[in-house]
Amino acid sequence: MQPYFVETFGNASSIHWHGQKAKAALEDSRARLARAIGAEPSEVHFTSGGTESDNFALRGVAHAARRKGKNHIVTARAEHHAVLEPCVILATEGVEVTLLPVDANGMIDPDDVKKAFKTTTALVSVIHASNEVGTISPIREIARVAHEQGVLVHTDAVQSVGKIPVHVRDLDVDVLTFSAHKTYGPKGIGGLYIRKGTEIDPLLYGGKQERGRRPGTENVPMAVGFAEAVEISLTEMEGESARLRRLRDRLEIRLVSDLPAVIINGHPRERLPHILNMSFDSSRISLEGDMLLLNLDLRGISAASGSACSSGSTQPSHVLLAMGRDRQTAKASLRFSFGRGNTEEQVDYVVENLRGILNQTTSSRLRAGGPA
Repeated sequence: MQPYFVETFGNASSIHWHGQKAKAALEDSRARLARAIGAEPSEVHFTSGGTESDNFALRGVAHAARRKGKNHIVTARAEHHAVLEPCVILATEGVEVTLLPVDANGMIDPDDVKKAFKTTTALVSVIHASNEVGTISPIREIARVAHEQGVLVHTDAVQSVGKIPVHVRDLDVDVLTFSAHKTYGPKGIGGLYIRKGTEIDPLLYGGKQERGRRPGTENVPMAVGFAEAVEISLTEMEGESARLRRLRDRLEIRLVSDLPAVIINGHPRERLPHILNMSFDSSRISLEGDMLLLNLDLRGISAASGSACSSGSTQPSHVLLAMGRDRQTAKASLRFSFGRGNTEEQVDYVVENLRGILNQTTSSRLRAGGPA
C-alpha cells in the first residue's frame, strides 16, 4: 500500500497522468477482488466497509423495488446489526419487514424463507456465516427458492471470504457484502458485489465514482491493500483453515471436559473453522460474561462476548437469544476467534486461565455467602 500513499497519490477520477496511474491500480484491485469471489470487475463496488455495504444493499434494493410496488423484505432475527438496523429504518419508511427465527444451532430453514414470501417481496437477506457463532447458512438453497419467486438475494459474507470458498455464481446471490479487515487487510474499506442487471439505488449522492452508485474520491491505497489481503488469504486458505479448525476443536474438547456447565453455540458441522462460541449454562452456574472478559484480558487473552460492533453493550447477544438461550446464559458467553498467530499452547493457556478464573469466582461467592 505504501507507494499509493506517497508516490502514486493522484486522484483516480482525474484525467492527468498521476490520476490515471492511480486509476490503473484501483481497477487492477477491483479485478483481483472480482476473481476472488467469481464476479466480473464491473460487479464489484468499493465502500467504507461491511456496515456500509449492508446498508447499501438493503436500502438500495428496497428503494428501487418500491417503484415497482414491492415493499417487503425477509431476513432473520440472528442477522448482524448492519442488516437489522437498516430494516428498522426501512420499516419507518413503509417497508414491511419479516424477521424469521433460527434454530438452536443458529440455522435458518429455507422452507421458512419460502413460506414468508409474498407477491410484494423484493429481497431476502441472510448472513452467509454468523460472525458470532460461525454457523454457515444454506444460501444456495435460499437463493433457489427466492429466485423461483422473483425475489433478490443478499448475503453478508464478511466473515466467510478468505476462510471458506465464496463464489457468487455458486451461491447464486444477487448482492454480496465483503470486507478487508477480516482477511488482515486495512480497516475502513469493503466491497459490495452487485450482479449485473440488479436494480439498486445509491446510498450516497454527489459524484460519478463507482459507476454512479457510490460517489466519493476513491481510496486507492486501501483498495490495493484489500485486494492483496484477500489474495493472500485465498492462497493460504486450505491449509490455514485446517490448522484453525484443529485449534478450535482442541479448545472445544478441553472446555467441555475441563470446565463445568459449558454449552457450545453454533452448528456442530456447518460452521466456520476459526470461531468458537461458548456459554455457561445459567441453570448450573451463575456467571457474568463481562467479568470473564475482563479477567481474561488481564491475563493477555483477547476474547469477546458478541459482535465487536456491539462492544460496550451490557445486553446479551441477540444472536444467542434468537437461538433460544436464556438471557443469563447468553450474558455468560465468550467468543474466541482464531488467527494466524495462534498456537496449541495458547489454547491450553486459555483453558487453564478460565479454570482459574472460575475457581476464584466460586470461592469469592462462597466467602460472601452467595450462590456458586
